[in-house]
Amino acid sequence: QVQLVESGGGLVQAGGSLRLSCAASGRTFSGYTMGWFRQAPGKEREFVAHIRWTAGITYYADTVKGRFTISRDSVKNTVYLQMNSLKTEDTAVYYCAAAYFSIRTVPADYGDWGQGTQVTVSS
Repeated sequence: QVQLVESGGGLVQAGGSLRLSCAASGRTFSGYTMGWFRQAPGKEREFVAHIRWTAGITYYADTVKGRFTISRDSVKNTVYLQMNSLKTEDTAVYYCAAAYFSIRTVPADYGDWGQGTQVTVSS
């Protein structure tokens, strides 16, 4: 199992940037996919981006492609979400999550979740 602790959320103006961090701990991360999801009030939790921990292969939702970058630091056991050119519609609670041997983009495949961090983008 993986335990996750998030940080970096906050308030930012539209067009600005923000970086989220997710510190991970566990016995091993081999075979895991680390993902970022977000959920706005009244909306279903949606996939944002993920990275295969070992290989570093990334995948993005169309809504954030070209603006967000997911990465991981294997020394610090931390996954990041660099968010650039933020839009008001990016406002949501962002969750870091870990999936074991899955590269699907559905929340049900992720068994371990962080506490969530609020990202608010103002106009």
